[in-house]
Amino acid sequence: MKKLDQLTKWAVELQSIAQNGLEYGHDRFDRERYEQIREIATKIMAAKTDLPLKVVKGLFSSEDGYQTPKVSTRAAIFQDQKIMLVKESTDNLWSMPGGWCEPNLTVKENCIKETKEEAGHQITVERIIAVNNHSTNIHHKEQVERVINVCNVIFLCRDLGGKFAQNTETKECKFFSLRNLPALSLPRNTLEEVKMCFAANNDPQWQTKFE
Repeated sequence: MKKLDQLTKWAVELQSIAQNGLEYGHDRFDRERYEQIREIATKIMAAKTDLPLKVVKGLFSSEDGYQTPKVSTRAAIFQDQKIMLVKESTDNLWSMPGGWCEPNLTVKENCIKETKEEAGHQITVERIIAVNNHSTNIHHKEQVERVINVCNVIFLCRDLGGKFAQNTETKECKFFSLRNLPALSLPRNTLEEVKMCFAANNDPQWQTKFE
C-alpha cells in the first residue's frame, strides 16, 4: 500500500471528519463548521497539487455518507501460462480486467461483468487470490487520482471464451507471459500483484493474501 505524505494524510483526515460530521450531524451550526473543515481540506489538496479547486473538489470531497474505502475487482485469467490483460483507454497502459464495484452487484458478479465489458470474454470465478489495499494521491496535471483507500479484490478466473471488441474503456486484449509483460496501469494493478497471480495459478493450495 503506497504511503501518503504527511500533508496529504492531514487533508484526508480532515475530509473524513467533515464528511462523517455532515452525515451524522443535526445541528445546523455544526454542519456549517463541517462544511468549513471540508473546504479547508479541499484547499490544502488544491494548493499541494496546483489543480483548480473545482477539479479537486470533484475528485476528493464531493461524496456523502460515512467515509469508507472504495471496492474494486480484478480478474486473473490464464491461458497456456499467460495472463489476460487489457489496454486501458485512459492511459494506454495494461491491466487485468476489472473496475469499481457496482452498488447492486456482489464482488463476484462485478468481476464477471467487468471482464465481459472490457475483454469481451465470459468467465467463471474460482477463488480469491488476494484482497489488497491501494492508496492513491491526487497528482499534478498528467495524472489525477482520488486520495482514498481502495479495497482491490483479485480473483482467479477460468476463461469460457469470447471475442474482444474495442470499447470506451479498453483498446486491446492480449495474453502475456510473465517474462513479457507490458507497461502496467498503476494503481489498477502492480507488478507484484501480477506476479502473485501467476504464483496462485500454479499453486492449487494457494491461500488468499490480505492486508
